[in-house]
Amino acid sequence: MSALALSVLLSLVSAVAYAGGAIVQERVAASSPGAQYAPLRRPAWWAAVSLNGLGGLLHVVALALGPLSLVQPLGALTIVFALPMAAFFVGRRAGATAWRGALMATVGLAGLLSLVGASDAQSLDTAQRVGAAGVTGGAVVALMIAGRAAHRHPAVRSILLATASGIAFGMSSVFTKTVAVDWSGGVSASDLPSLAVIGALATAGMVLSQASYRGAGLAAPLATLTVVNPVVAAVVGITMFEETFRYGTTGTALALSCGVVAAGGLIMLTTERIAREGAEAQVRDGNGEQGQEQKQGQEQGGSAVAAVPSAATAAVNAAAPAAPLSAKVLVPSPVAPPVPDTAPVEETYDVRTPAGSDDTTLSYGPFYGGPFVPPPMVGRRRVRIRS
Repeated sequence: MSALALSVLLSLVSAVAYAGGAIVQERVAASSPGAQYAPLRRPAWWAAVSLNGLGGLLHVVALALGPLSLVQPLGALTIVFALPMAAFFVGRRAGATAWRGALMATVGLAGLLSLVGASDAQSLDTAQRVGAAGVTGGAVVALMIAGRAAHRHPAVRSILLATASGIAFGMSSVFTKTVAVDWSGGVSASDLPSLAVIGALATAGMVLSQASYRGAGLAAPLATLTVVNPVVAAVVGITMFEETFRYGTTGTALALSCGVVAAGGLIMLTTERIAREGAEAQVRDGNGEQGQEQKQGQEQGGSAVAAVPSAATAAVNAAAPAAPLSAKVLVPSPVAPPVPDTAPVEETYDVRTPAGSDDTTLSYGPFYGGPFVPPPMVGRRRVRIRS
């Protein structure tokens, strides 16, 4: 395999690794909303860091084997690979608008990078490095503050943070190039600050890219990051490394046209995400209003049901005049159970026991001065005399 074919293959694998890292980052951001920048306790996030590191390493090797005009445009295929991979692996499908925006951003970026001409290897002096680091840090901090101010609009916040991440990654590539040029003449202590800047910018880019995926999906922040990163590097190359566009004035006009196409794709992705957020907000508001109406209806129904007995009671009280209360209150006693009839069965006259028997005690006493003869005592039992 030739060096050119190997650089193309490594560029494609690098784009796939970047796309996989972006998908994992977006899933981590969706599943851990509390961790805004760096969920260090999530193993999946470290897997995303490893995929991004692998993509960066393969990209550097591809640049070493192939020309810049070929390798850099192939790196823009990250967003093209990410959308079908997200649909296949995690079931997150992008709409037609997202696809059109992603393709526009990729085509515009590829055309812009292909028009940038290569120049001789150059480095930056100390003043240029300090100035570049200061401007980069100020721009990143300003975008972070703007993103924090736009927390109520996740799409706008995501684009701002993704832009900051792209600037950090692009300037990290610039400082990497300067250090690589310096290493050709031997490593010195003056390269240590540049290495520190590279580490700080790479870390900031990774953290900001993670934050840009929170609540914003995959397509918009990834496309923004993919476009801003090489564009920043190309702008620095043109302004500080004396690089130019190919084909003179025609190439410059074509490069500007490609930049407009890439910017249009980013705008399309952003507006598509904002429209989706608006639709989701309307659905949430509709569900909330419906629930509120149901709650009010239940409350009104309960009050109406409670008002019916009250109205009936008021009508009865108005129809019946109030009677004065008596002084005595009669409390009814409990009803006694019926007493069974224990009267003996009627006896015949022949078997009736005479009233004056030996068992009967007779009393004697004076009766108007004469002897008292008591009459026979009649028994307590009722006797029916048959005639």
